[in-house]
Amino acid sequence: MPATRHDLLQRLRELSIETKTFDHQPVFTVEESRAIHHLVPGAHSKNLFLKDAKDQLWLVVAPADLPINLKALPAVIGSKRLSFGSAALLQDVLGVPAGSVTPFALINDRERRVAVVLHSGFMGEAILNFHPLDNAATTSVTPADLLKFIRACGHEPKIADVGAAG
Repeated sequence: MPATRHDLLQRLRELSIETKTFDHQPVFTVEESRAIHHLVPGAHSKNLFLKDAKDQLWLVVAPADLPINLKALPAVIGSKRLSFGSAALLQDVLGVPAGSVTPFALINDRERRVAVVLHSGFMGEAILNFHPLDNAATTSVTPADLLKFIRACGHEPKIADVGAAG
């Protein structure tokens, strides 16, 4: 059974990670989420769940407005040709539906199948915002706490300028 928002927030508290969570109408795309950006301080994200030609799974985390070229991205992150992972694969591996992709879903990647890439410029922001496993809320954390959480999930993220693939 995948973790719930409650499970996630409890795990963040166990890791002494301070958060602030804002409830809002469900948003399914970066475009839809623009309507709530003014309500939630900090940098907003786009989170791409990808699969490469060798079946390696990738989670690319970047600012919401950063253009990313999937054809150029493999050279930046060290992958093979990339395509979007299916909704079924996303649910199976990260335990979230399409529209709720978030680095917090790594709590459900117990087999450590997903390689994580964080955009270097995004990690320079003061506050980062992500869905807390569902798209009807946004949870804010610091970049240092995001790294702490990801590492506590057993992942070592790669930090790269994914905008170079723009």
